Amino acid sequence: MADQQPEKTTAPAADAPESQPTVVTNTDTPKETTETTEPQPENKTETTTAQPAVETTAAQPTTAETPAEADKAPAEGQQPPQAAEEKPVAEQPEQPAYLAKNPALAQFFERLPAILSSTGHAEMWGVPLKDSSDAPTVNVLIKFLRANEGNVKLAEEQLTKALKWRKEMNPSALAESTSYSATKFGGLGYLTVYKEANGTETVVTWNIYGGVKDINTTFGDMDEFVKWRVALMELAVKELKMAEATSVIDYDGEDPYQMIQVHDYLNVSFLRLNPAIKAATKKTIEVFTTAYPELLREKFFVNVPAIMGWMFAAMKVFLSKNTTRKFHPISNGANLAREFPSLKEQFPKAYGGSAPALQEGARTVNITQDEPAPAAAEAATNDQPKEQAKENKEEEIAQQESKPESAPEQPKADPAVTALEAPATDAK
Repeated sequence: MADQQPEKTTAPAADAPESQPTVVTNTDTPKETTETTEPQPENKTETTTAQPAVETTAAQPTTAETPAEADKAPAEGQQPPQAAEEKPVAEQPEQPAYLAKNPALAQFFERLPAILSSTGHAEMWGVPLKDSSDAPTVNVLIKFLRANEGNVKLAEEQLTKALKWRKEMNPSALAESTSYSATKFGGLGYLTVYKEANGTETVVTWNIYGGVKDINTTFGDMDEFVKWRVALMELAVKELKMAEATSVIDYDGEDPYQMIQVHDYLNVSFLRLNPAIKAATKKTIEVFTTAYPELLREKFFVNVPAIMGWMFAAMKVFLSKNTTRKFHPISNGANLAREFPSLKEQFPKAYGGSAPALQEGARTVNITQDEPAPAAAEAATNDQPKEQAKENKEEEIAQQESKPESAPEQPKADPAVTALEAPATDAK
């Protein structure tokens, strides 16, 4: 027994995995081999004596350890880290149904904070833009997404442009606190709100292009004309009461936050194209297409001559079906009320109803009467020295008498409005 004692300790602990087969084949000492190669698990003292814990840890990693776990083993003397899986995983809040079934809308909302940050403006049509739990905000984003056929990138670009435009233009102030010349815009635009029996309201804007007194006066200042049109539009948008919404509109369903537009072309010539009209109309289309998407329910062109028929045929070629289906030309304005049987009596008499004329019962933007300009002869008299007034009296009277014949003729009141605005998506 004494001669075989070193045999149990000659192999270093680091070589233990390779030494076990050698010990097993030692036929000279079967008893010692059996005790050495088959230690009982409960014999803790013998195991500790033969292979210290430190050496065992370094030489024999447990088979349960994966290579990744072995790499992450703590250094000697350090406590092992707590397993990550022991931490409770926070449950994600359930998405609203309108986001769950419309991934594009959910993506749009993910981009909204960046959009608001880049534009520095968070108001659209009187709605403070918040998050996806706010119904008015959801409805606004749905309209921009609809206008771009579900394309999130295009919707984001349009919303960004619209917010920047509202920040710069301040259209609410244009409608509430700005006044417009009666000579230029008096009698050209109105707003009416008709109530259904069930309490719902129909908002209608009226553009009376046949009321234009002078083309150059009304359309000459393009920026001023656009501001007037924007002011009228903002009055109508306010009546839609989008900020008071308590439910989200169906993306593919009916939208109650839309208006009716009526363009009256009575006594308007479509054969003469005026550059001022074309410029003002083009700018209006650009602004309205960008800043007021999906606010139009239907658009009626009334008192249009037969020659306009070609225009509506052409519109079907160049515009989408979703846009052209909203356009309705009516040759006789008195037939307009027939399109709204439940509201017929509330329409003005000129349009087939029983209500007073628009000038008597409709709303409009703030209009200021212009002061009459001083007569040319009086201005000339005031410029002359007083000492010469008497000497020139006879000549001055002669000039006044001859003025009606010699003065240049004022432009005729030609309310020509091109058909350019007809295919425009004012409120797409």
